[in-house]
Amino acid sequence: MQIRTLRLADAPSLLEFELANRDWFESHVDARTPDFYNLAGVTAHIEDYLVRYSSGSLHPCLLVEDGDIIGRCNLKDIDRIGGRAEVGYRIAASAIGRGLAGAALSHLMDLAYGRWELSGLDAHVTIANAASARVLERAGFTLAGPSPIVAMVAERQLACLHYRHN
Repeated sequence: MQIRTLRLADAPSLLEFELANRDWFESHVDARTPDFYNLAGVTAHIEDYLVRYSSGSLHPCLLVEDGDIIGRCNLKDIDRIGGRAEVGYRIAASAIGRGLAGAALSHLMDLAYGRWELSGLDAHVTIANAASARVLERAGFTLAGPSPIVAMVAERQLACLHYRHN
């Protein structure tokens, strides 16, 4: 398994990954808009992410195994002055239970503290996503309290918890 930065050429494979896992993801996180789920929508999404990557506010990554995308992870809202960013990850339903979320988080932490020279990280997890909370805790994140973020999952509003590292 390799973790690498997202590229524009990933659009067809990313669309396939997102379509194959749409129901799985939407049972845990906010649903994407319907216009995302076609090649033009995914291409626009990647282009936006790459502009934000170039400006230093986002670092989008893919988890790839045998040429197939099996997960995504991102450093979001990179704040070089404040020294913090938010982590996020999503793993294919078929790849759950293999430690990939932990590997993705470790990769993001290496990027944050190495390449981006940040001093801390944040994560927001729905109260229903105990598995993701455990991944964060194993990586040394601590519960900071309720998050101001409310997620819309399966047409239900779910409160989130805020985790911090350093």
